[in-house]
Amino acid sequence: MKDQAHAALNLAPNFNKFVNPSDVICETLIGDDQIPNNPKLPLLVYPKAFSVLNDDLVSTCESLFAANSWQGCWRNGIFSYHHYHSMAHEVLGICMGTAKVQFGGKRGIVFSVSPGDVVIIPAGVGHKNLGASSDLCVVGAYPPNQTPDLCDDKGTSNPDDKLKVLRNIQGVSLPSIDPVYGTDGPLLKYWNY
Repeated sequence: MKDQAHAALNLAPNFNKFVNPSDVICETLIGDDQIPNNPKLPLLVYPKAFSVLNDDLVSTCESLFAANSWQGCWRNGIFSYHHYHSMAHEVLGICMGTAKVQFGGKRGIVFSVSPGDVVIIPAGVGHKNLGASSDLCVVGAYPPNQTPDLCDDKGTSNPDDKLKVLRNIQGVSLPSIDPVYGTDGPLLKYWNY
């Protein structure tokens, strides 16, 4: 499913020149025995949401996420094993380099990401770096009052552990603001507010 997010540029003036209107790629991923995914909330990809002409895309990305109340910013890559967070949603802003990332586990979908792309990952959705350029730099963050745990594809092998993970995912609150486009962002539409 694709949709336009053009109405979503109601930003603080200092961010307008760095954020582009973007198509929205929306994918609901079904779980399997190893990765639960999230049957209620779709993965969202905003291709080229940030202007790559920006001299300091990393700082701009961090500042924009923080201005939209997403917290716990970090800079790094993406782990090269299937993992997910059962206690937090996550946003990834691709600032440098390129990568092929698999979402949803071993039978999931693969996206090629590059500078300017943003991915919003619901709690429970697996993600894995399948290969990246050596200069890959990702900025990640989480909604307010959410602290990520780190679960891998072995975390649901025990039925009790699987039940706990599923309860965690169901209990994660919805963010009240899109990390890129703010209060009018497509996140609020696609995550059924």
